[in-house]
Amino acid sequence: MDGTDRGRTGGREPTLIVSVQRALRLLEAVGGQDRGATAKQLARQAGLPLGTTYHLLRTLTHEGYLQRLEGKFYVGESVDGIGRAGDRQAWQADLRTRIARLGEELGAAVYFAVYRDGEVRVVDVVAGPGRPAVAEWADFRATAHAHAVGLCLLSQLGEQERRDHLARHPPEGLTPATVTDRAAVLRRLAAVGPTRPVLERQEYQPGTVCAAVPITVGAVVATMALSLPLSQSARLPAAAERLRELVGAMTPSFVL
Repeated sequence: MDGTDRGRTGGREPTLIVSVQRALRLLEAVGGQDRGATAKQLARQAGLPLGTTYHLLRTLTHEGYLQRLEGKFYVGESVDGIGRAGDRQAWQADLRTRIARLGEELGAAVYFAVYRDGEVRVVDVVAGPGRPAVAEWADFRATAHAHAVGLCLLSQLGEQERRDHLARHPPEGLTPATVTDRAAVLRRLAAVGPTRPVLERQEYQPGTVCAAVPITVGAVVATMALSLPLSQSARLPAAAERLRELVGAMTPSFVL
């Protein structure tokens, strides 16, 4: 930045950067004290004026990065959140790598989805040349009765939870093959085996067939699914079974 730039900002940007540097030095100082530290101790360790230290400590405590107990400062929950965000990014990268490998072996588009807070949530989709993903032309959350992902997730719920979901999202006809009778959908869900793939043929989108396998780890309700163009529908049962085998061989912790 040249002198003209500094004139326009009034010198404030460098001051903000210094404040951030000082705050980080304080966080590092607190993190190195298992038994907590007072403001005076932290000021000495970070090499900061005591008044500046008090100001930054109040701000960091207010934002949850630090907590104060009996005159000493400790690491707060917001710092843990930063670590969890990093863990989540690593988890997402690992998940995407796994899905990509599944897609390449199966020659299909592959999906990972969960049932959370009463809704179907597609977490990730990996497609490729010759294996296009299903376009979400109708909200996946409201059409669980019509696609393999939703049917597989609902099949893992209790009967009352299934009824509640269908009451909130009544079955609608999306294609000529869609089952729209609520009782028929409930019977279909009840008939799904606990580890068996769910197959769906052109119920959500004409020209596409799908399969999904359940993943249940603790309270997590999840599924891995695949889709194929109708021209490859003869491959669906074998591909679904292979998907079940591959997912079963994975470490279950990757869905947490």
